[in-house]
Amino acid sequence: MNSAQVDAYLHRLGAEPLKPAAGATADVLRELHLRHLRAVPFENLSIHLGEEIVLEEERLLDKVVGARRGGFCYELNGAFGTLLGALGFEVTLLAARVHGDGGRLGIPYDHLALRVRASDGSEWLADVGFGAHSHYPLAFGERGEQKDPGGSFRIVEAGPDLDVVVNDRPQYRLEVRPRELGDFVAGAWWHSTSPASHFVQSLVCSRVTEDGGRITLSGRTFKVTGADGARQERELGSDEEVLGVYRERFGIELGCVPTVRNPLAVTD
Repeated sequence: MNSAQVDAYLHRLGAEPLKPAAGATADVLRELHLRHLRAVPFENLSIHLGEEIVLEEERLLDKVVGARRGGFCYELNGAFGTLLGALGFEVTLLAARVHGDGGRLGIPYDHLALRVRASDGSEWLADVGFGAHSHYPLAFGERGEQKDPGGSFRIVEAGPDLDVVVNDRPQYRLEVRPRELGDFVAGAWWHSTSPASHFVQSLVCSRVTEDGGRITLSGRTFKVTGADGARQERELGSDEEVLGVYRERFGIELGCVPTVRNPLAVTD
């Protein structure tokens, strides 16, 4: 990334251009992590709009920054990792497999997360691409409870890997071996094309709100969840109303309402 791209990304997050003295500190990482969750939606609209998903740096920046869109884990953490690297953080891409029903693990390269080293040597698990997750980076080496607005988190040894646990429920199993962005192409292809993928079966657009809650548009159902867990939801009627919510609540301009391309869930 060049300096103009860095400044454009920071502007996308509502952050001021960083002064050289700011450095790649843990505080800067925490601020950008939360800003990302508030500004850039977790969404899978490209899958249902027939848009190609390309895991290349320039294409990710074009989508997240240029087009002011969101994406799913490969796109969001891929783009965020690029920004952090340009700001002087040491960033390692890690692969994870999401825990499903019955304790089953998802496919290899099911999820992409970031291991980030700050200028003071501290290491963090940064993840702005899981949907409902921690609002702030988690201390990578900490094995005790980590309180966060998103819940109670723990990083637990699981043989050679690590389990990320939220509110006593395993969320995903993280491998510690460094990966490259290109390693995740097969996982992104499966999640965007397989009838068994929940991303193919449903629509989602979601982000953290300023008060620590969350707003989510699933198809035509708009949900508002407060920081206290209280939830309100309503069904949207016309296409104009749906497009208005995408535009006004998520900052996404669409020419048509996306619809699920494969509405039939597949079970084993």
